[in-house]
Amino acid sequence: MRLSRIDLHMHSTVSDGTDSPLELLQKVREAGLLYFSLSDHDAIEGNQEILSALKEDDPKFLTGVEFSCKDEVGKYHILGYGFDPEHEAIRKVVKAGHDVRITLLHERLLFLKDNFDITFPKEELDALFSFKNPGKPHLAALLVKAGHARDKKDAFENFLNKIPNKDRYTHPKDAIDGILLSGGIPVLAHPFYGTSTEWIASADLAARVRHLKDLGLMGLEAFHSRFSAENSREILELSSQLDLLATAGSDYHGDNKKVAIGEITREETPYTGAFFEGNIEELPKGLQDFFARRIMG
Repeated sequence: MRLSRIDLHMHSTVSDGTDSPLELLQKVREAGLLYFSLSDHDAIEGNQEILSALKEDDPKFLTGVEFSCKDEVGKYHILGYGFDPEHEAIRKVVKAGHDVRITLLHERLLFLKDNFDITFPKEELDALFSFKNPGKPHLAALLVKAGHARDKKDAFENFLNKIPNKDRYTHPKDAIDGILLSGGIPVLAHPFYGTSTEWIASADLAARVRHLKDLGLMGLEAFHSRFSAENSREILELSSQLDLLATAGSDYHGDNKKVAIGEITREETPYTGAFFEGNIEELPKGLQDFFARRIMG
């Protein structure tokens, strides 16, 4: 597979990736990317680290974030691009998401203690809470390190997935409003997946997207490492029908996922060559329009 030179969906240690923001920047340089974004979960601190380290000849960088959202229609991951990371509106949504993650971590630790008699030394807990946005992957790694689980899969299947879901999420309107008010573009991440495990049938997807567009959504992630060429074609068609922008991203997490930087689809598409060359003028109109608004404009 030829890797793209455009990747707008990546994660660092600020959320659940294994590369620090500066390590990610170096890997982006080595991968020969021309355009990239860092979209950590409910966190924007990594953007500021990268912005402060960018050099004149570095790839074009867009600020990014990914919010975990839910409302009466379903669950979504909402990406935000090109916002001002100092703006109060985006910081308010980020803080709300961070507070939820810390509360959930305390509840998960209590569940492990009450149901499995699992506790951790203070120094390990201090290290866990030192992460900007600790989540299930961090706790899974700790379960493996402490010898309670064979690997991360075992940690999830036999411990973490047994914890009752408290169903706390950011409302998509709050996420979208925060992105818009701070000058950004809200985009639905991996539209066929409400979450990393939930598959949304094509028949239901259009209604969900229309609902989110009514809330202010401006784009769809049309290319993703888990998408087939047909998946991308459907998303591009939907974005065209609803006059929405389009984006492309690998969802790179470092060693936490078997996804490479620039791996924005799982098979060849009619646009693979354009992505490989980083030629925006040969990409679908939705992507051209996105770049016109945030890179070329």
